[in-house]
Amino acid sequence: MGIDLTAEAASRHQAPTVRGPSEEPVVLTINGRHHTVGLEPRVSLLDALRDRVGLTGSKKGCDQGTCGACTVWVDGRRVLACLTLAIACEGRQVTTIEGLAADGEPHPMQRAFVEHDAFQCGYCTPGQIMSAIALIEEGNAETDEDIAEFMSGNICRCAAYPGIRQAIKDVRDARERP
Repeated sequence: MGIDLTAEAASRHQAPTVRGPSEEPVVLTINGRHHTVGLEPRVSLLDALRDRVGLTGSKKGCDQGTCGACTVWVDGRRVLACLTLAIACEGRQVTTIEGLAADGEPHPMQRAFVEHDAFQCGYCTPGQIMSAIALIEEGNAETDEDIAEFMSGNICRCAAYPGIRQAIKDVRDARERP
């Protein structure tokens, strides 16, 4: 029993129906602004940020959650945007690297990264900065060992780790001063 590929057989069949999830409107609150975007349920937060909202600061490195280049905050907690479904962020506060500046002034961590040359190619820098700020907020920047351990999910292929650690310590120490 073979497949009948004649024109007559083909005309008896209608075009196949599109299968899979359809796009639905999703309201994402990103950096304090509401964005309504059409998303399939399986779209990652990273793809929604970059491809639908146009915020390209968060980088797609490994797309497997191992490099940290896509680190953003959801309700103040660090998440890997490549592993987070965008639809799961509806009704939550998403903060990206673009949302750190206040009144046109860079965040102190952004300034510290520049001062300590804590980047080379810069690809990992947005995720590094997002993790570094959260690390201090979480209270996990007490020692050099703590910083190394709690930043270990953010890989720098250029090995700018000494500058990254110094930037974190400077911002931490500046917060501790009266």
